[in-house]
Amino acid sequence: MSLSPRTPVLVGVGQASERLDDPAYAQRSPVELAASAARDALADCGARAQPAGAVARAIDVLAAVRQFEVSTPWAQAPLGRSDNVPLSVARRLGADPARAVLEITGGQSPQRLVNEFAGEIAAGRADVVLLAGAEAISTTRALAPDGVRVEGAPDWSEQVGGSLEDRGYGLEGLFTDDSVRHGLVDAASHYALFETARRARLGLTRQQHARAMAELFAPLSRVAAANPHSAAPVAWTVEELEAPSARNRPIADPYTRLLVARDQVNQAAAVLLMSAGAAERLGVPRDRWVFLHGHADLRERDLLERADLSSSPAAGLAARHALELAGVAVEELSWMDLYSCFPIAVSTVCESLGLLPGDARGLTLTGGLPYFGGAGNDYSMHAIAEVVARARTEPAGYGLVCANGGFLSKHSMGVYSARPSAWRDSGSARLQAEVDVWPAPPPSLTPDGPATIEACTVTHRREGRTGIVVARSHSDGGRFLAATGPERDADAHDEEALALLSTGEPVGAQITVRPTAAGNRFGPTG
Repeated sequence: MSLSPRTPVLVGVGQASERLDDPAYAQRSPVELAASAARDALADCGARAQPAGAVARAIDVLAAVRQFEVSTPWAQAPLGRSDNVPLSVARRLGADPARAVLEITGGQSPQRLVNEFAGEIAAGRADVVLLAGAEAISTTRALAPDGVRVEGAPDWSEQVGGSLEDRGYGLEGLFTDDSVRHGLVDAASHYALFETARRARLGLTRQQHARAMAELFAPLSRVAAANPHSAAPVAWTVEELEAPSARNRPIADPYTRLLVARDQVNQAAAVLLMSAGAAERLGVPRDRWVFLHGHADLRERDLLERADLSSSPAAGLAARHALELAGVAVEELSWMDLYSCFPIAVSTVCESLGLLPGDARGLTLTGGLPYFGGAGNDYSMHAIAEVVARARTEPAGYGLVCANGGFLSKHSMGVYSARPSAWRDSGSARLQAEVDVWPAPPPSLTPDGPATIEACTVTHRREGRTGIVVARSHSDGGRFLAATGPERDADAHDEEALALLSTGEPVGAQITVRPTAAGNRFGPTG
């Protein structure tokens, strides 16, 4: 087909990694890992007949995925960090981009950046764009346990200066004073609430649900076991994932350690985009070109505003819209990578698209976040790198990447193929306007008295267990959070509440809530 020279194409991908037990382990910083992946992406485009460094010098935008150590206002970088990650990477490549961008927090970032800058290229506002991200959390925890540097640890500090388009943390609506005072402070506890609501909706027993989650994730681990970049290349059996053990300790009911994203990784990935005109000018062979056929970016309602806590309708809407834009049916997909930080992130998309957990095509290209590794906000950059490689070997195939950030909150989707495709603008803004006015349960500002549990979890932390519920007040129908007090200070009321959440199916159970200065406390009715 005849292509406009402004058509965006993905022309290069790269990945880098190291493990503490690797013979060549070099304690590389996130910037060094990102630069390594970026060099591979530049080489991967196969540009011909150009002076050395010509592709790097052509980069006019370098956008970086935000590292975990700068993802929240309270994050620490005990080994030091760069004051301008994009330019630190650019300097190592011999590039001098006009724009240096640091994206907001969230696992949606890699796919969202591809969607955004493909559009910028199509509009003529960019020509050659490099996206990169990296984490060295495994090294940081080994050389700075509990945030304290060991003797001889490297200093990763860099003062680069220069302009930086820092887009901020992007945490609005994810953490509130109310969630923090009720102990809802991490991803595992949030996702566990959604997971228990789903378990109750499906009418599964605890044992049946544990088995279903294990059956969903065991195939992912087998993919990870064969991936040289995996942080934990182990193929786990369904039985090993299902049963709590010393290696599979409880995290937040119903989740155990081997069912949640692994953040102890040293991994990086990079993607190079160009306009078709720039690719021709730089001599990038056509067999390196991969096209973004469909894309979507949506944000789910905040936790207490979701009509149904057992799923994420915005995730399904975004995936379906990306496929519709591409003109591709689910059955036509050759490869998929569904964001797999927790089981419900996978199962909610499967339900929306009519996919079976055991789909023969597989639900991951990397091995998934618990086994390949949850490289901070950058995981899906690895998924994109994998789908580009497959599209080149099977030019007629289509691949779907589903990226997720926050707490089933931010969804970015991409449909890829080596089949040529003109750029198509997304209708995400229109769809987001629909999501924003979906009916939401009213809040209960001062719950006091009988209520019904909608979702629940028991977190397992160093300070002990904490029970957390989302419930509906009988007096006003409003939704609220409630929790037990710290286990070390638990009274009989708290012990009864923990017992309620630890047996049978608590969702749907009647409780009594009482307001306190420290937050809403609850216990069984009667």
